[in-house]
This record gives sequence, C-alpha cells and structure tokens, in this order.
Amino acid sequence: MRVHILMLALSALTVGHSSAQTLPYQLPPRPLAALADAPPMPRVSFSPNGQWLLQLDMQERPTVFDQSQPELRLAGLRINTAISARSRMAHVRALRLRQLPKGLELLVQGLPANARITNLQWSPDNTKIAFTHSTRDHLELWVVDVVSASARLVPNIFLNGTLGTPFEWVSDSKTLVVRAVIGGRGAAPVAAPTEAGRRYEYPVATPLDEQMLGYYALSQVVRVGLDGRMAPLGQPGLIAQASPSPDGRFVLVRSYRRPYPTTLPLNRFPQRVQVLAMDGLLDKQLADLPAVDSLPEGLGAVPTGPREFSWREDAPNTLFWVEARDGGNPAQAAPVRDQLLTLAAPFEEPARELVALPARFRRIYWGSEQLVLVEGTRLKDRRQFVWPLDILTKTLQKPLLEYPEHNAYAHPGTPVLQPNAQGRRVLLTDRSGTGVYLFGAGASSEGDRPFIDELSVRTRASQRWWRSEAPYFEQPVLITDPVKRSFITKRESDQQPPNYHLRTGPKLVAITQFADPYAGLGSLPRVQPLRYQRPDGRVTTATLYLPAGYQAADGPLPTLMEVAPAMFYDSTGTSQVRGSQHTFARYNWGSPLFWTAQGYAVLQGVPVPSAGNAATPAAYNQKLLQAASSALAEGRRMGFIDTARIVVLGQGPGASLATSLLAESRLFKAGIALPGLHNQSAPAQLLGEEQKGSPTEFALDYAGTPLAPFALPDTLRRPLLVLPAGFDGLPAGLATRTEQLYTELQRLGGTSVNYATLPGETHGYTARESLMQLLSQVNTWLDAYIKPTVVAQPATPPPTSSN
Repeated sequence: MRVHILMLALSALTVGHSSAQTLPYQLPPRPLAALADAPPMPRVSFSPNGQWLLQLDMQERPTVFDQSQPELRLAGLRINTAISARSRMAHVRALRLRQLPKGLELLVQGLPANARITNLQWSPDNTKIAFTHSTRDHLELWVVDVVSASARLVPNIFLNGTLGTPFEWVSDSKTLVVRAVIGGRGAAPVAAPTEAGRRYEYPVATPLDEQMLGYYALSQVVRVGLDGRMAPLGQPGLIAQASPSPDGRFVLVRSYRRPYPTTLPLNRFPQRVQVLAMDGLLDKQLADLPAVDSLPEGLGAVPTGPREFSWREDAPNTLFWVEARDGGNPAQAAPVRDQLLTLAAPFEEPARELVALPARFRRIYWGSEQLVLVEGTRLKDRRQFVWPLDILTKTLQKPLLEYPEHNAYAHPGTPVLQPNAQGRRVLLTDRSGTGVYLFGAGASSEGDRPFIDELSVRTRASQRWWRSEAPYFEQPVLITDPVKRSFITKRESDQQPPNYHLRTGPKLVAITQFADPYAGLGSLPRVQPLRYQRPDGRVTTATLYLPAGYQAADGPLPTLMEVAPAMFYDSTGTSQVRGSQHTFARYNWGSPLFWTAQGYAVLQGVPVPSAGNAATPAAYNQKLLQAASSALAEGRRMGFIDTARIVVLGQGPGASLATSLLAESRLFKAGIALPGLHNQSAPAQLLGEEQKGSPTEFALDYAGTPLAPFALPDTLRRPLLVLPAGFDGLPAGLATRTEQLYTELQRLGGTSVNYATLPGETHGYTARESLMQLLSQVNTWLDAYIKPTVVAQPATPPPTSSN
C-alpha cells in the first residue's frame, strides 16, 4: 500500500473544494518551547574610531498579529503600506552605549515608548547616531547624542524607506540627506487582487499597479540639518539612491523612471542618474538608462552601458562608474571586459578612463592617489585578482592577490577598510601608506580559522598578525590601532555564546559579557565532525550533532539528515572542510538542532552532487544516493547513527532534494520538507558541485527563472511531511508549486492529504505561534517514525532576560 502523507501546518486555508477553516495553534514539548522562547542575543555596533560600543537589544519574536499587518507586494518589493517602508524588518527595542575599554554602560534615554528602531548609522565624527523609528502610520528620523546617551526626534519630516535605507550622513556630521514622503499625497489607491501566473513577484502590470508604486515609493530628496533647517533637492521620484559626495557639496541621485516594464523586477527598470548640488544650483543628468530586458547567458553577464555609479571615496567630489566593453557577454572573447571611468566636479568635461580591466569588475578599494586596489574575476576559469592601480599612469600593476574562486583554502582574505575624516570607507594602511591589512575566513582542513595579515603592496611580503585557535571560533571585527596591533574580535565556542574582546598582543580583554540565552535549558549539543570517502573516491566532510551528555554506551541514535545544495566548481571545493565545530549553536526557526534536545542526532553539511553533469535522471539519483549513504555509513561505523531510523529533511531548494531521496531510496523511514521548492524534479538544474569552468546555473532563482512542472515519482511510498509557511506570491515558490505537489499526491491515491498555510507567514516561520506549531508537528512526526528509546529530560523554564 502506498503511503503518502502531506500534513501542512495549521489550516488557515485549505486548497480544493472545501472551505477555509481555522484551527487552534499547538505547542511542542516544554524543552522545545523553552529553546524557541530563549531571548535573542544582543547585537553590537562599534563607532568607526573604535572608541564606543553601541549595544542593540533586539525585540522578541513577533506574534501572528504583528506578522499579519497590511503588506503590499509590487515590483519585487514588500512594502509596509502603513509607514511606506520595507516590511518584515527586525527591530531594536533599546540602545546602550559604553566608551571603550572600561566605560560605564549607559542606557540611551529619550527613546520613543515601545521603540521599533531600524537603520542605525554613526555620524562621520563618531559623536552621533541616526536611526529610523516605526510608528503606527509613519517612519521617523531620530538622532542620538553619544556623549550624553540621549535621543531626540528630528521633527516635521516623515521618511520613505520603501527603496532602502532612507538617509545618509553628510561629512559635516551636522546634516543628513534623506528621502522623505511627499506631503499631501492623499489617500492610497485600492489594491488590486493578486494575479496568477506571473514570472516575477507582482510586476507593475496595470495602471493601478503604477499608481500604487508611485504612491508608496515616491519620495523627495531633502537636506536636513540638525538645527531644524530643511531644503528639498531636485524633483520627486522613485529614488533608489541619494548619496552625498565626500566633501558634502553634491548628492548622487539614482531613480527609476517610466515606462515601467510589466515583465521585469524593479532593479531592471529604466533608471535616471543625476547629480544635485546641496545649494540647489546644479541638477546635472549623467545617464538615462533603458530597461534591462535581457542579459546574455552565463555567470558574469551584465547590462551594456554605465552601471554601479558611486563616489570616489578618497576624493572630494569625483564620480565613478563601470561600463562593459564585451557587450556584457561572458562568452565573448575580449581583451577588455570592463572599463572604469571617473568624472570630477563641476561635471562638465567628458568622463575620463581610470583603467581598462581584462576581467569582470567586482569591487574597488579606494585609498589615495598612491594606493587603490581593483578586484576582478576572470570569467573563463573563475579566477580572482586584486591589482594595485597606478592612477597617474592608469595601469594595473602585477596582481597583489590571485586565487581560484572555488578554492576556499587558498582565499587570502579581504582588504580592511576604515572611515576617513569624511566618514568614507577607505583602505586602512600602515604608516608608509604602502601596507594593507587583510581579514580572512581561514578555511582549512581544521575548519575555519579566521586571521589578520599585514601585506606590503610594494614588496608583496605578508606577515600574519593573529589566527583563531581551538577550542574557540574567533573573528576579527575592527582594527583599533595598527601600530600596537590592537583589534576587536568576536569570540565564541560550542559551549560559550559570542562575546567581543579587545586584543593587544597577547593580552585579551573582554568587552561584553552577554549571557548564554539557553542557560538553564540543558547543555548544548555535542559536535562530531565526520570525514569520509565517497564511492567516487572523493574525501569530503559533514557535521554530526549529538544530544548533550551523549556517551558511546548509549548506542546509535535515530537521526535527522538535513540536505541542502551547495555551490562548488570542481572536486577541490567538494573535499574542503566548511565552517567550524567551535561555533555556538543557534536555534533558528529552520534549525534541526532543536531535535538534539529530544534525543535525536542531527547530520548536516553533507555535500550532494549536482544534476547538471548527470547523463540521465537515473544517473543523478544514483549519485545523490551514494552521497547520502556514504555519510550515513560513516556515522554508523563510528557508532553514532542508527541507519534503520533516519528521517531526511530539507528546506528551500533542499526540500526537493529531500523529496527525491525519499522517493528513490530505502535509506529513510520518512521525510520532512520545510518551506521551499517541494516539487522541483530531481534532475533539474540544482545548485551543486563539480562543474568545469562555471557552476551549475542557479535555476532555483525564485524571482527570475521559470521551473518545469513537477511530476511526483510513483516510487514515493514513504511518509512525507510538507510544511509550507504561506503564500509568497511566486508561481515558482511555495503556494503554486506546493499545490502541484498536493495534486500529485491526490492523483497517486495518497492518504491523509491536507493542504493548509499559516497566516502571516511567507517563506519561513517568524511568528512565535507559527514556530510552536512547526515544532509540535515535526515532533509528533518524528515520534511516529524514529522515536528515541530514551527521550531527553524536560528542561526548566528559561530565565527572565535582564535586557
């Protein structure tokens, strides 16, 4: 008898001919609920000069009511229509300041009641912090005075955050350039019903759509002084960027213009680029860019014409942009891929070439006339280069850094930047101006071991300052004094939560003492690395998490195996160790680590093959099964995994992998598909490994790539729990494609087939009630198929947070 079980969370909406119904939320066992209710860890921001620490106390998990507030999805945007800002943002509820290294902690006074803070930015002189606050019906601008730890509202202006962070500091630290809501805009247009079958998320397809986009995204650039003076700059528009020049005299403005394409997302709309003077005496159009209707095939394809407009960070008022010289086509042979151009104030002369690149431009690191670094990718073999640029001769010197993009072990690190006097991020250099510093992830056979290197641009000699050492995972955050080799790190272990420290030579001083949010809830899971050889001869790695207190005498455990696609270019990346066994466990909504508290083992990070180089679907399925079975066999050999009791689990693109493994093998007792592409057929182009020259195409791009309809294999005879979060509005996403899976199960005569979604959720679980429902259903499912013989002891309730 075929057993097809599709249980889809809470019945907020049932698909088919039956009517919608509402059912109560469920609660999981106390240990799971306690872990899910643990207080969020504070976040930290350091002042650019490293002298102040700003602690951000995050809001608790939102409720279903919070998640069910009005939201408009249009042109790829998700808009909070009540305040004209992005929806579903994490909010800060309180701010604390402390002068380093040993100043007293000061709770910032004067904040609004029930604060919902976002978009924090330090002023260039480190004396102020600006942020936005969400009220019930508008977005406010607030400023904190650092020394007094007091906040005040900037009155008489409402911001528009629909197209991103709606303000930037000017270099004088007394002025901000903001994007403001247009006064007197009247009542909002009435939303149109959702149309099915659209390729992108709610494109601007009707006159009403245009009206709605214009109403919510239209803003005015305004110069706002902290003394209360304000002045509009230019004309209203759909403004995506309003960036002041380093000297504070001009503003670079990029806006979307009509006609709005009906088949494209917002970032491919026609654009206008202009520069405005702060005194209102200049309005210079730089470019009028057409819609990007199509791009050449392949990674590295870019539009023709100017792109990536910005200011030169180390000059007073010089613009910078990039133009393709190969038609934007990575397959076309060309001695010059990209050309970098500049234009200085007063912006009347023709643009000047800065340099011609033999590779696709990725990034530029501004420093001074004597030191600029340019990063590019050679497309044919995905090799990365960082060249010193001689601005006087407009030539690239011999590469300072060169490495294959796919080889994590060979990555030399990323140049360190620091704000200059104007608040612009430029290269941090030694006293001679010819030495730079690199922060690196430090991928190695021992796992990630972050490091700091000092590198001479002139001699190419490199010296390692410091490297993270076991049993800790420690990341550099900020260099405070390069002469004394003083820097701040974020340090954690598998049993200690992340905290910040100041290192000066061998001396280590704790800056923060954040408590373990899971204290009193039992010990954290034990981390067990697995290193094994696949049938294809490749040595690879995965990570096994075991319940706290597990002993070898406890015997093999029922196991959840999580599968997820990963991008590798060849076998080098496949065999390299990823991540670190010394990181602190986080219990996010989709994390299977919850189940170690219930006595299960959890297997993560198993590299899976791509379908792109498989001759047939059967050949791909065979490779997929071999990858899974070899990891499980190693866990069984070590005595940890009971291979008779395995559940395969996946989310996002991994949901389709989990479904395929369940259908095509006898390795698993059951499967779980969390929010994702539940019904993407296995041999479609998945992000995977072992591609020659370029990786498998990202055919799982929810917004951009149509996916072939799924045909559920008749071989699926084991129970499958499918848990979509809710409708995300994409035919290639949760709702439409999960409905297809539901139809397939009905066709195959499955039993217990129901369809439901959770209110207020889209592509994941955010509300507390939703997460509890998820944990409850998965726990019931696991107990039904692979329940441990001994279940972990219930945890005590979580301690009350002091923050």
